[in-house]
Amino acid sequence: MLQLLLALFCLTGWSPAEAGSLQSARLEDGELTLRFDGPVGEAASFALDGPRRLAIDIAGASPGRPVMDSSGDVLRVRQGRFGSDTLRLVLDLGQPAVINTVRFSPDGRSITVALRSASVSQFVDAVRRGERLIASPVSGTPTLAMARRENRPYQVSVPIGPARGLGLPRVYGPADSRLPLVVIDAGHGGHDPGALSRDGRLREEEVTLAIARATRDALVATGRVRVALTREDDRYLVLEERYGLARRLNANLFISIHADAAENEHATGASIYTLSEVASDREAARLAARENRANILNGIDLGGRSDDVRSILIDLTQRETMNLSADFARTLQRAAAGTIPFRTDSHRFAGFVVLKAPDMPSVLVETGFITNEADAARIASREGQQNIARGIRQAVLTHFARQIAAREAAVASAGRGAAR
Repeated sequence: MLQLLLALFCLTGWSPAEAGSLQSARLEDGELTLRFDGPVGEAASFALDGPRRLAIDIAGASPGRPVMDSSGDVLRVRQGRFGSDTLRLVLDLGQPAVINTVRFSPDGRSITVALRSASVSQFVDAVRRGERLIASPVSGTPTLAMARRENRPYQVSVPIGPARGLGLPRVYGPADSRLPLVVIDAGHGGHDPGALSRDGRLREEEVTLAIARATRDALVATGRVRVALTREDDRYLVLEERYGLARRLNANLFISIHADAAENEHATGASIYTLSEVASDREAARLAARENRANILNGIDLGGRSDDVRSILIDLTQRETMNLSADFARTLQRAAAGTIPFRTDSHRFAGFVVLKAPDMPSVLVETGFITNEADAARIASREGQQNIARGIRQAVLTHFARQIAAREAAVASAGRGAAR
């Protein structure tokens, strides 16, 4: 249904029957040349950050032969269908770059995309500007096409609830509902690969899933908690769906696993984030903005956040939950200090959507910088992943042991009061 909605939003009037298949593609000297076996429709280009990508949608076109990878600022080129009659090309960037021009051949069967290197600020500006539309010679004039897109009658917020018909994930561990339940969320997945290592070979979505599985196994082996994963394969989940699944399971703790990224290749170390509408620093604010953009697909907000959700943040229940989350973050920092190399200021605050469950302690763990060579090797290795899992396991057991002790103390105190 979601794919159908997006396809309807992006209709350009081009007939699917006229779709031209990609016959050849060449990426050379900063120019991507595409040739089709028939005329194609208008093209739209836009820039995406976190990680840096350039996307090109071509109406009336379909995927075909692969594009040569790795040329200049481009690490690789991916292609696939977007809707029923649109070809989407995604250029994964090693360095900031922008699309300079998009030129059609007179017969509409060939497109040349000229790229140029850009500064970080220029790339950010390109992301903010959004979509650029260029009409094919056989699909109308660029002016009319641009005017049609400027009206944007289809760009609405698509309210997708926390469930969206998703089945509940499997719960691992003892079949005892009295034991606490921990939900581990492997960040990113599906069409959202997350951050990339500097050589482009390591993807955040793969690392986070491996760490989530290792953490699940470490926790289940204790026999003292139950564990569920929000995803166990390469699938995409809207951010609200991630904590929505945990809430439907009545989870006692939610841990989202990620890998950080930075322009500075020397930035290193893990950090733990808990929810706050006021970020602890600019870096935390930028990171939250980047992660929260996982809900944005072609300009459409898939999360459906509302004022009602924001109002929850000032509810007393949310306040208490935020305090419990901060307590667990501090516990994790202490318990895992010997197995996870933390940054000096490792506990930080930001407005991550994925942490906004009002009644469930939640943390987001940035396990290291995937853009740092040493960190990337550590979080990608089996030993490094098991070290992270052991640290989280110790923190989880300590957290719940303290809660049990506090409850028992409260019950004992109440009993003494009644005896008087």
